[in-house]
Amino acid sequence: EEVPDRLKASEIERIGGNVTCPLLLRVFTTNNGRHHRMDEFSRGNVPSSELQIYTWMDATLKELTSLVKEVYPEARKKGTHFNFAIVFTDLKRPGYRVKEIGSTMSGRKGTDDSMTLQSQKFQIGDYLDIAITPPNRAPPPSSRMRPY
Repeated sequence: EEVPDRLKASEIERIGGNVTCPLLLRVFTTNNGRHHRMDEFSRGNVPSSELQIYTWMDATLKELTSLVKEVYPEARKKGTHFNFAIVFTDLKRPGYRVKEIGSTMSGRKGTDDSMTLQSQKFQIGDYLDIAITPPNRAPPPSSRMRPY
């Protein structure tokens, strides 16, 4: 069986033979700069724009951005903005909640590029919602302002 590029023999030794398994990440994208409405995830429904990505908990937002750009060539344009949010089931009340975690931009380095899913308490079974804004269209103001 072929070892994934990410886990060469020397690396497997380095991590003590514990090979971390990839997870299936269910990603939903919009191209209007806004996240999906939470009611679009209700009662077993999900939005139709699903991408399925096999990745690891230590995947960075920049790595995930590259994978999305492979699928959507129009998102490769310099200045395209990607806003990431985790969609998770709310244990206190029925339905889903969304938590914005960070953003990246095509062709530009940013403060959130190296942020990982793990660092944002992503759990297997959560969804990732990515609001993509084309260049020269200001993304809608975030629900929380972040000092840079």
